[in-house]
Amino acid sequence: MYKKSAHGLITGCLLASAALAQGADERSADAIRLTFAQRPEACAPGIAAGELQPRGLLQRLYARHGFAPLWQQPGRRTALLNELTQLRDDGLDPADYPLAAPAEAPGPSAQQRACADLLASRSYLQALQHLAYGRLPQASIEPFWRAPDSLSPIPRPDLLELAWRGLDEPAQAFNGARPALPQYQALRRAYAERRRQPPAEWTPIAPGRLLRPGMRDARVAQLATRLVSEGYLESRPASDNDLYDPPLLAAVLRFQANHGLQADGLVGPATLHALNTSAAERLDQLRVNLERWRWLAGDIEAETLLVDIAGGLLSYYRDHRLLWQGRTVVGRPDRQTPQLKSLVSRLTLNPTWSVPPTILREDKLPEILRDPSYLERHQLRVIDYAGNPVDPAGIDWENPGRIILRQDAGPTNPLGQLAIRFANPYSVYLHDTPSRHLFAKSPRAFSSGCVRIEGILELLQTLLPADDCAEILRRLASRRTQSYPITRRLPIVMAYWTAQVAADGALILRNDFYARDAALLTALNQAGH
Repeated sequence: MYKKSAHGLITGCLLASAALAQGADERSADAIRLTFAQRPEACAPGIAAGELQPRGLLQRLYARHGFAPLWQQPGRRTALLNELTQLRDDGLDPADYPLAAPAEAPGPSAQQRACADLLASRSYLQALQHLAYGRLPQASIEPFWRAPDSLSPIPRPDLLELAWRGLDEPAQAFNGARPALPQYQALRRAYAERRRQPPAEWTPIAPGRLLRPGMRDARVAQLATRLVSEGYLESRPASDNDLYDPPLLAAVLRFQANHGLQADGLVGPATLHALNTSAAERLDQLRVNLERWRWLAGDIEAETLLVDIAGGLLSYYRDHRLLWQGRTVVGRPDRQTPQLKSLVSRLTLNPTWSVPPTILREDKLPEILRDPSYLERHQLRVIDYAGNPVDPAGIDWENPGRIILRQDAGPTNPLGQLAIRFANPYSVYLHDTPSRHLFAKSPRAFSSGCVRIEGILELLQTLLPADDCAEILRRLASRRTQSYPITRRLPIVMAYWTAQVAADGALILRNDFYARDAALLTALNQAGH
């Protein structure tokens, strides 16, 4: 009899608690509905009134749920908190996505409960948006031009649908918003691994003369200590402390290869800068590049020609698989290769080269003024804007007016045998080059903005059917300038990354020769303040 009474008492208590919870939820739902409808300022400053406007993402999420609270169940809130904490591995700060502290007895008011629920949902939606599209607006920091017809036919994640489906499993929503690109995932893993390691420290190497293999110098000991600190070199006998010996050379070569530097063993300004960059700065470099991948996640289609400007590489992907990769030469820092997305429209076979206005003004005119034979030696013709020949002897080269310098097709033409064209406002394109020795350099920033491709004919054999390639080779042999249309959709993306995970898994951390990382890092650090 006693047990039955106890059981009845416990059941009664549970039913009473459930009724109280249901009542609290109903009051919270009424408060949420009223907050959206009449008093959006009630949750300020935690949530700005503008975020609670009708038809906004937050309002639409709650409307789907009849304005009932979404995060009153402890399991849901714990799962959301876990996913927000893991944003650290994406280079995002969980503090930017706050949750209200759990309610304590005697309990908050219905409005307080409503605001706490709304804050959790706002953080949830913002985190999904930042994962899918970037923490910051790309256009205000690193402008990126997109041809109107190049916008991806594959829709970006529907954040409302992701959020709705992920309420009981936030991990599913976060993984759906996070870029699935292998490049992003690999860089995220590299960042997470480094972030969890004990912070490494090393003493900067003092400036001084160029360090060469075989020489003795007091700074060699500093170089060895620095390379030991990251595992490029084992500790060395003290007797050889100032000798730049073969084991140290091998370590320098490995370091240079992993930092996009000329692997020559010479420790000059570029290698010294990379050696003296701290571990904390390298972590920040990875954060910056994760943001760049989030910006471009919707631009990288299954088939894409991808120009990695800082890496000096062109990669061709089909079905998101890397089928071809070659070295490139890109614009030097004072004439940077632009970031863009477009569609390849045609090839120019045996191209002529019309000197762009900037190169004419800044490079060619000074040369012609110094040496009147410059035009003849470089096989440059002068024409007017209608294409008519102009006698160079009759031109005032101090003020030449509206003229064009053109070099005919041939073995010395700067565009080589072939140019790949695509619409853009910068007059840039991909092209062959007779200056093939530059591909052995690293980094390879020597052009005036266009992108020179090593092995461009080999690329075509991967891009195009065999019959098309045979026809192109036949036309190239004629040495006549011709256009060859590309009729299928072939996206090209040109973008700037200073960090990447190579195909062999090595993390490559490059010097920032366009000096863009600092501005993006500052913006990321200020975004949550």
